[in-house]
Amino acid sequence: MLSREAFNKNRRAWDGLQAYCRECSARYSRQYQASLNGEPALPVKVPVPQGHKRCPQCGEVKPHAEWERNATSSDGFASYCRACRAERNRAAYFKRKYGITTAELDTMIGEQFGICCICLDAPAEHVDHDHGTGRVRGVLCFSCNAALGQFKDRPDVIRRAAAYVEGNVWKPTLVAPGVYQLPS
Repeated sequence: MLSREAFNKNRRAWDGLQAYCRECSARYSRQYQASLNGEPALPVKVPVPQGHKRCPQCGEVKPHAEWERNATSSDGFASYCRACRAERNRAAYFKRKYGITTAELDTMIGEQFGICCICLDAPAEHVDHDHGTGRVRGVLCFSCNAALGQFKDRPDVIRRAAAYVEGNVWKPTLVAPGVYQLPS
């Protein structure tokens, strides 16, 4: 038998109290809210030792050393552990900057067999996109992605650079004695 203090007030009830105790009412409310969002019922609170905190994403209880400081939160630490926070920030960055999820990025890297599309040598780590349209073209190594940026994504400049590297650009042709013509 519970005392009257274990129940919330309800003016419409004949005794002025809710039918369910505060604890049962809170549990029902959590389950109802979770069902509206399509989530499972909220878990029971896990006991956390002093100097530790539980991460809601990975569910692990970790010492305060594995948490970023946050002066605005009630306990002075971030909501997620360092590893989960880094993962969430990375996912948010790709979504905000390129409009892709980390799963889509992993799929693109898998389709490229994990290597750069241009040099076919280095690991694919940097998202390449068209600066005009914002469309993602692929995943490149740092050097190839930087090279495209230095050429300002201009195909004509890239073609001239390829011709230069192949040695075709600056080899003059002898047209007449003492007259040389540069290739166009």
